Amino acid sequence: MSLTLYFHPLSSFCQKVLVALYEKGCDFDRRIIDLGSEKDRAELQALWPFCKFPVLRDHVRNRVVAESSIIIEYLDHDAAGSYPLIPADGSHALEVRYWDRVFDQYVQAPMQQIVSDRLTGAGADLSKERATLETAYGLIDRQVASTQWIAGLAFSLADCAAAPALFYASTVQPLPPDLHHLASYLERLQGRPSVRRVIEEAAPYFSMYPFAEAIPARFRQGADAPG
Repeated sequence: MSLTLYFHPLSSFCQKVLVALYEKGCDFDRRIIDLGSEKDRAELQALWPFCKFPVLRDHVRNRVVAESSIIIEYLDHDAAGSYPLIPADGSHALEVRYWDRVFDQYVQAPMQQIVSDRLTGAGADLSKERATLETAYGLIDRQVASTQWIAGLAFSLADCAAAPALFYASTVQPLPPDLHHLASYLERLQGRPSVRRVIEEAAPYFSMYPFAEAIPARFRQGADAPG
């Protein structure tokens, strides 16, 4: 197979790329990386010196592509004729990239800080991170009040970013009950076949997630740790 994805099913940024791969119907080999394994870390670091996933390897073009948004853009060029996740129209593409940045910088980043604090037991003051999430929630709620997907009628790169970001963020900072548009948007995301598949594949690893008890029960059913 020409593509290999180096990833972990529990990782939110890896999930973002998996959603895109499933949306586009791409065939790829899976290489699950355990960052606790010295061998796995060395393998990943040989491809990407920062030793972070996801990383996509294109064996035909002899290319290694890192960073989730860049991987998805690469797939848009590589899988010509498939469902485009970045629109051809320049103005619309800019809107999609803008919302992709919002989810990565203002939902994913503070969420991961909160998760890291729980994992390490640091007990840091996370009021800034929680405030950032609240601000992002309000911004997203206003945007999706009049759109099906975050940047319009078509599912895009930005929705690939939104699905795992909001899934995990809502477990560390619950969605405010008055933000009905945001809640409906999250339900639409989780009803998308590509997103459902990603959540189902992550479920066996949920016991490794420090806020697992906050994951809705319907996603945790049968979520036994992998053997």
